[in-house]
Amino acid sequence: MAAGDVHMNAAYPKNIAGLGGADWDTNSFKVGIMTNAVTPGVNDSDPRWGTGGSQNYSTAEVTPGGNYSAGGASLAGLTITLSGAITSLNCTSPISVAANASNPTGAYWGAVYDSTDSGKHVVGFIDLGGPVSLVNGLQLNVNSQVSGTQPLFQFTAS
Repeated sequence: MAAGDVHMNAAYPKNIAGLGGADWDTNSFKVGIMTNAVTPGVNDSDPRWGTGGSQNYSTAEVTPGGNYSAGGASLAGLTITLSGAITSLNCTSPISVAANASNPTGAYWGAVYDSTDSGKHVVGFIDLGGPVSLVNGLQLNVNSQVSGTQPLFQFTAS
């Protein structure tokens, strides 16, 4: 894996089907920032941001402070688009945390999860190429773009 790579957890499509479908258009999704105490994997069986699944990514959350609130940064402009066989889960780029001397350090991963869902299922994760300090702020350019609505995750039907 390399810095900037985004990975969808393989269990997420199964989880949303079992829930009757998470609503990307109306639910709130966040990016929780993690240390290297837990290494997320695409084959984790049931990752959550909290208890209830097989993996609890929130146990590795960086210490909240400054402009980083517990639970992470909210995603904005959430939409779903379909083009041919590709369904895209989109959000507004960039995902950011403003600079602050009290922001956390030691960030390795960003876990994208449904914060509305009671189970707080993890959609996937972003490799930050850590350790990264958030003291000078954090700007995650979705799909390498500095603005606009961009696909964060994509499903391809086959």
